[in-house]
Amino acid sequence: MSKRFSDAEIVEVWERRAAGELNRLIGRRLGRSGASIRALIEASGGVRPTRRVRTARHLTLVEREEISRGVAAGESVRSIAVGLSRSASTVSRELARNGGRGRYRAHQADRRAWDRARRPQSCKLADNSRLRREVEDKLRLRWSPQQIAGWLKDAYSGDEEMHVSHETIYLTLFVQARGGLKRELAQHLRTRRANRRPKGAKPSSGKGRIVNPVMISERPAEVADRAVPGHWEGDLVMGKRQTAIGTLVERWSRYVMLFPLPDGKNAEAVRDALETTVHKLPEHLWKSLTWDQGKEMAQHAQFTIDTGIQVYFCDPKSPWQRGSNENTNGLLRQYFPKGTDMSLLTQDDLDHAAHQLNGRPRQTLGWMTPSQKLAEALQ
Repeated sequence: MSKRFSDAEIVEVWERRAAGELNRLIGRRLGRSGASIRALIEASGGVRPTRRVRTARHLTLVEREEISRGVAAGESVRSIAVGLSRSASTVSRELARNGGRGRYRAHQADRRAWDRARRPQSCKLADNSRLRREVEDKLRLRWSPQQIAGWLKDAYSGDEEMHVSHETIYLTLFVQARGGLKRELAQHLRTRRANRRPKGAKPSSGKGRIVNPVMISERPAEVADRAVPGHWEGDLVMGKRQTAIGTLVERWSRYVMLFPLPDGKNAEAVRDALETTVHKLPEHLWKSLTWDQGKEMAQHAQFTIDTGIQVYFCDPKSPWQRGSNENTNGLLRQYFPKGTDMSLLTQDDLDHAAHQLNGRPRQTLGWMTPSQKLAEALQ
């Protein structure tokens, strides 16, 4: 069973969802699964719960502690109420609801009051069966909530009890705790959704638009055939709280290079880190770089101008087009498991992992190691 979401995490989930971020990306940011984010959202029908606050008319924990001290000192209800600037009836009801003078405990009383306030309140459609039947009949006719609300105002112009906003209809469909409308009626909506979507936010897949990409279909045949050294595949490996490291694999030798991203995985930081990394090997070993269409490569054109390395982009959802890199990223999880805070890793940490991978013999290389194979290109 997954651990409960903290209040701060719940706030972040709803804020990121309102911005259009996908569940799996929200989960990655919080170190959770996309399924757990979806379950949290579906529990309230996609409608962000109202933040619970205490109103001025409700007793606070401090006031309840004053009542407890007054009871222990033998003060009368009226005397306690005067000290709190509350009515005597408020104090009397508080004591009666929580065991009387002999059993009253401030913290227990406060927790009970908070729990009672948590109970879902019924809505207009739950309380008015006549109105509910009208709404249900029109939903089955595939009327939209806006059409229903407008028709009710016209058909029952003199009866406000038969008026309801389209927002209330949506909320009652999506938030089942409100009671009233059956959830299956949502299938009669035009979208057939059972959850509310944020207004004005377009879902983001986390992939930025790459301007003027050179696609993998334009890559020379010698790259696909692994015929010559100098052609690389690149990607990011994600860690805790959206931290990341960069990975590069040379296609001919399977040689691995890793680089940290202490300033984040934005396009400028990735470009700077890549440029620093490519200078660690001779120029003739850097001919091309193949990457997916992640927005971290939005500055690919500037990178090519600065280094002379042509960047090719994979087709969407085609990780096999960077097969060596995908395989290496899987091997790296032995060193940096999911949930690792990648921002804490130094270049020495990454070099240690890369050195071990480059020292493993590979069957595809005739049991040579990537280091040995690359050494051939350096001679």
